[in-house]
Amino acid sequence: MATERRVIHVFRSDRYAAIALAAAATLGLIVANSVAGPGLISLAQGHLGWASIGLDLSIAHWVTDGLLAVFFFIIAVELRFELTRGDLNTWHKAVAPAVAALGGVIVPIALYLAIAGPVAPGGWPIATATDIAFALGLVALVGRGLPTRIRAFLLALAVLDDLVAILIIALFFSHGLNLGALIGAAMAVIAACIVSASRGPRAVRYAVLAVLAALTWYLVVVSGVHGTIAGVALGLFMSPKVSAKIAHALVPVNNAVILPVFAFVAALVPFPAVSLDDLSPAFWGIGIALPVGKFVGIMAAGSLIALAGRKGTGVRGWDLATVALVAGIGFTVSLLMNELVFADNSELRAQGVLAVLSGSAVSIIIGGTFVSVRAGLARRRLRDR
Repeated sequence: MATERRVIHVFRSDRYAAIALAAAATLGLIVANSVAGPGLISLAQGHLGWASIGLDLSIAHWVTDGLLAVFFFIIAVELRFELTRGDLNTWHKAVAPAVAALGGVIVPIALYLAIAGPVAPGGWPIATATDIAFALGLVALVGRGLPTRIRAFLLALAVLDDLVAILIIALFFSHGLNLGALIGAAMAVIAACIVSASRGPRAVRYAVLAVLAALTWYLVVVSGVHGTIAGVALGLFMSPKVSAKIAHALVPVNNAVILPVFAFVAALVPFPAVSLDDLSPAFWGIGIALPVGKFVGIMAAGSLIALAGRKGTGVRGWDLATVALVAGIGFTVSLLMNELVFADNSELRAQGVLAVLSGSAVSIIIGGTFVSVRAGLARRRLRDR
């Protein structure tokens, strides 16, 4: 039992999540470019489901539309906590990271469109996201001693970033809307809210919630809306106490299974057989917009709000630069956006994956080095007191 608790504790850690994501994505790239690559890619694209009920999905889509709904459920629960009881529970607290997050969305979009707009204008959402698990994991790995305000600001910014990603998915990636199924999904969410707030035997209540969650996801997928929105709706509207318990229980599964599996599947792309000169502008747009666009946007917007005298949970100067450099790690949500944006163009999709991984790698190296140096200085100051 003690060993089991220690294992679960490891799976809950930000450090493990970052390492697992990086290892899974690296393994996916290696396998995709080995002799086993074509067969595994073909397997991931193979369909598995029941066409008669509208669930004729590929294995890759079961991962991106199904498993990732659990990740977005956890994000939605965290978002609601931050907005009600956490670092964003008042306008004064939320304004600094909110403005910084907005700058970290607008500038990467503008930079991408400036580089790749004429060739692949639809790729603008890819560089807008910050990967919460990876960013916080990097800070946990090399940022021991870093002021807690930096982590709080990064968490708030990344949560708001993911809210933008959720809205983009809902608004731009819903096709052939089935209004009846969508109404059914809304009714299933309402039923889940009622059950989660009710009293009664816990085992029965959670069993019913599991059925309602599966039904919600199914109806959302059938409605034409991306399946991850089901997780968002349940996380935002279910009883806070119950949803928090469920999310807490799911974090080890999310970190140990769901995110690594997604990273592995998303990274199953062969290296394009082209020279650097032949890479699409979309590759350069994404690869530059993530580390550069995020840094410039967050620094500009965060500095502007700091000059206006609004601190909230905000940071400024070198602390803000630390957050801005780490925020360029797109990874999970950026890879999902890439799958959605370039769903019908395998060449651009492959280059998009490589661009996300390349841009995130630059942010990991530069941001990780900066975090390590800043953390070292902070520890030294504490020793000298």
